[in-house]
Amino acid sequence: MRELSIDIETFSTTDLASAGVYKYASDEFFQILLFAYKEDDQAARVVDVAQGEQIPQRILKALTDPSVVKHAFNAQFERVCLSRHLGRQLEPEQCHCTMVHALHAGMPGSLKQASISLGLDQRKNTAGVRLIKKFSVPSSRNTLTPGGRTLPASDPTGWEQFKQYCVQDVEVEYAVRQALRHREPSHDTWSEYWLDQHINDLGVRVDTRFATAAQHVGGQHYAKTLNEAKTLTGLDNPNSVTQLQDWLTSQGVDMPSLTKQQVATAIDDPATPDTVRRVLELRQDMSRTSTKKYDAMLACALNEPSGEARAHGLLQFYGAGRTGRWAGRLVQVQNLPRNHMHGLDQARQAVAKLDPDTVEMLYDVPDTLSQLIRTALIPSDGYEFTVCDYSAIEARVIAWLAGEQWRLDAFKQGEDIYCTTASRMFKVPVEKHGQNAHLRQKGKVAELACGYGGSVGALKAMGALNMGLTESELKPIVKAWRDSSPAITRLWWTVDQAARDAITTSRTTTAGRCTFTLEHDALAVTLPSGRRLYYHDPHVKPGRYGKPVITFKGVNSMRAWAPLETYGPKLVENITQATARDILAHALTELHEASYRTVMHVHDEVVIETPKDEAHLNHVAALMTRAPAWADGLPLAADGYTCDYYQKD
Repeated sequence: MRELSIDIETFSTTDLASAGVYKYASDEFFQILLFAYKEDDQAARVVDVAQGEQIPQRILKALTDPSVVKHAFNAQFERVCLSRHLGRQLEPEQCHCTMVHALHAGMPGSLKQASISLGLDQRKNTAGVRLIKKFSVPSSRNTLTPGGRTLPASDPTGWEQFKQYCVQDVEVEYAVRQALRHREPSHDTWSEYWLDQHINDLGVRVDTRFATAAQHVGGQHYAKTLNEAKTLTGLDNPNSVTQLQDWLTSQGVDMPSLTKQQVATAIDDPATPDTVRRVLELRQDMSRTSTKKYDAMLACALNEPSGEARAHGLLQFYGAGRTGRWAGRLVQVQNLPRNHMHGLDQARQAVAKLDPDTVEMLYDVPDTLSQLIRTALIPSDGYEFTVCDYSAIEARVIAWLAGEQWRLDAFKQGEDIYCTTASRMFKVPVEKHGQNAHLRQKGKVAELACGYGGSVGALKAMGALNMGLTESELKPIVKAWRDSSPAITRLWWTVDQAARDAITTSRTTTAGRCTFTLEHDALAVTLPSGRRLYYHDPHVKPGRYGKPVITFKGVNSMRAWAPLETYGPKLVENITQATARDILAHALTELHEASYRTVMHVHDEVVIETPKDEAHLNHVAALMTRAPAWADGLPLAADGYTCDYYQKD
């Protein structure tokens, strides 16, 4: 046996979606119900564990045999659950995840969608959702069974269907893998996946006492605000849009919509009656009072034998299928509010003391709780966090890809890129706190908005008009940025032409340190790292403005496999972000090989537990800026800080 394909069906009283697989598998009622397996290319079989059947000894041996590769769709689930079932840790290095394989190949990240998109005869059984709900989820009606589990004997026919569903999933997983065997991730990509699994296995510690206190303070503030709104309006539920709009009408105020912007406008309107203004302020306040992030942390925090509570599984490898970047899960650490308040430690202590009245008196409660969310993540005793992130990584990568030499020189010399950009745009010296300092902001917004072909709309989306810029300034700013960055502007269209030529002529083309090849039914873009991006079923068609565009099939915003459009600047964005991702993956590997304990990473930032009595920041930064061999000439910079709880410096 060289390969073993696996699928399991399980039961737990812990909610998988909110708690994650690590806590799900630690539940006292957790049980593997069915174990389906396929040895190499033999027919799949199922073991009815719930009814006393035993997993064969040769299969148990294979589960820990490093010479046998274990395959599963979302292999993390099988690995963590089987580790609990067997009572010993299964190592990531023996597992290949077919979901990662599919995402790497540019396919959907669900087994059902992947099999449909590939046009396979083997398809996921659609009856599975009903059967999982019946046998894998507790029911309040089952008061006499452990955890409220529905037993097989209660529905023998349904149970047999459940067994067939489990077997079918193994066959579908195998079929997907075989269909994508010519797009197998490289050993380097699998090594990155295994490292990702080790980081998720380690997890990050949660200060459950503080998170619980924040929940309490937030709940008290929300209840107080709601009661005041009820008193002023006489409504049962002032949060009801219908009830509140009727009340506003009775007060002579007509508001057809209660959007955030419309509420803010009405509050600022001098004609708004005082009582109405106060009710709208309360509504605004209630919309900001959220403890969902704290709820999420507590939901997935797993009590460890060490006495710590740690959140696991917060990172999804290849979560962004187009570029291969990581995505956040459960707590969504990729989307935590920033903290910039003075006296962060004092505010944290006030909340931790469980004294809502003092917090109400001293702080804006919703804003304070929002800024304190990061601080609920803490290092182990005797450790501190070393936080280090890349400086302007995408701006550096796109300049390197394009060969925009003045930008590369500016980065190498440690210049402020926004000042340097503004100087090039407006042809005058710009200093951050000196001459022509007012132009730096224009340089900054242009730098953030224009790198991937963005124009006036992108500037507005970046908040240009809220920064004091006028509508009439926007087009000239776009032109000035493009004129000052000719190599990047040229890169957009050389990439566009190279991709179109590869599609229409089937010849390999090059642009921006990448190669473009029509490979079977996909456009393959080989990055400087050697990793590939895939665009399926590509064609060149007339676009809306008469110019040719590239169409391909991918997962759209509705998570459906559907035709999409792309063109040069968008491809450059994908390539740049994918290359930045490869730089981060290289850094994570360097840190791991240096024995650092990375507990998580957020965008271009790594968070490491380091001993308190040792200085590691400079070494961490040095490792992160040690460019891989394939990135020769790319000027990297990283900076960071140490802290006793997670925060933004």
